[in-house]
Amino acid sequence: MAGEDAVRLRPPRNAVDRRAVGWWRAQCLLGTAVPVAVLAVLGVLIGPARTWLLAAAAVLAVAGLACTAFFPAWWYRVHRWEVTDDAVYVRTGALWQEWRIAPMSRIQTVDTVRGPLEQLFGLATVTVTTASSKGALRAEGLDHELAAELAERLTALTRATPGDAT
Repeated sequence: MAGEDAVRLRPPRNAVDRRAVGWWRAQCLLGTAVPVAVLAVLGVLIGPARTWLLAAAAVLAVAGLACTAFFPAWWYRVHRWEVTDDAVYVRTGALWQEWRIAPMSRIQTVDTVRGPLEQLFGLATVTVTTASSKGALRAEGLDHELAAELAERLTALTRATPGDAT
């Protein structure tokens, strides 16, 4: 890359939409409620194992509620994204943070996804697929209109960017 500006890994500038905290909390609650309900029903139906099943349901409910209260706010502080003319930057993770960069010349596809909960919260996820063995970059928790604009912008930028000859 002699004579060219190299794309460097750096912290992305944009935070996800504030509504992502509620979306993540809803996901945590649903992810907790289903196994707690199964354990509780089994505890009611299976007399000999009632104590253990209901105790497990209670422990799981408390742990799930603690995670629901704590992690979404933390994720909001950590998750970042940015798109420049040269690359897409994404930082995710709570305990293990992952910083990823995709040069425009390496982008293969750009997708937006709006699951039922995301639609309820007015959010979307932009997925940028490259040939990387690490998989796609995902900018989650974006306002759905911003996500659509971002997908359009990325499509235009990648179309205008010549492929990398390396």
